Amino acid sequence: MSKKKRRGFWAWTFRIILILFISSSLYAIICRWLFPPITCTQIGALFDGYSLQRDYVSWNDISLNVKLAAIASEDQRFGSHDGFDWDAIDKSMEQKQHRKHKHVAGGGASTISQQVAKNVFLWQGSGWGRYIRKVPEFYFTKIAEWTWGKKRILEVYLNVIEMGPGVFGIEAASRKYFHKSAKYLSKAEAAMIIASLPNPKRFTVVPESRWVRWRSPNIMRQMDAMAAIPEVQQLLK
Repeated sequence: MSKKKRRGFWAWTFRIILILFISSSLYAIICRWLFPPITCTQIGALFDGYSLQRDYVSWNDISLNVKLAAIASEDQRFGSHDGFDWDAIDKSMEQKQHRKHKHVAGGGASTISQQVAKNVFLWQGSGWGRYIRKVPEFYFTKIAEWTWGKKRILEVYLNVIEMGPGVFGIEAASRKYFHKSAKYLSKAEAAMIIASLPNPKRFTVVPESRWVRWRSPNIMRQMDAMAAIPEVQQLLK
């Protein structure tokens, strides 16, 4: 390839990257007011042969119990961090190093904000894709924190997260498992649904899997503790 052709190639590459960057940034800002029409995870569910069960609902149509259960179980520092729980990340790295030698299990450090970035703008999965995803995940997490605010992040999270095979969002999950709107979910019902989130295809809500049966009472105890924190009370108003 000649020098002139190489310059042309890199110029076009730069233009494409710039267009993708600007358009994705605008899309991220628009999602401050509009729910995403579809996500990569939802498309993946369709390709895997699952039906797409989804029904977006607003903040006021989601039970306080669900919001509290999500924070208590998934991200207890949600109201105070900047999108990343650096203490949890450090702890997770230490656990990974320890597991190499001791073969012990360790938890993740992904915040609700990061999970929104992955679910709305990027993709799930491990392997090399996980490492390729890190830089855009950081960017979209910060965009959400800067432009959406905590309530909108939690609202979108509870509407797009997978809560069963082909079941996305708390409204679809509530109607499937308990035959009611998400607005009327009890404390125990909310805890059961949120307990399935580590692996909603494996940890079923109905019939209640062993994991959900064990985890949901723990989540309810954590909900009681979190409900007494003024910062959480202010966030969930």
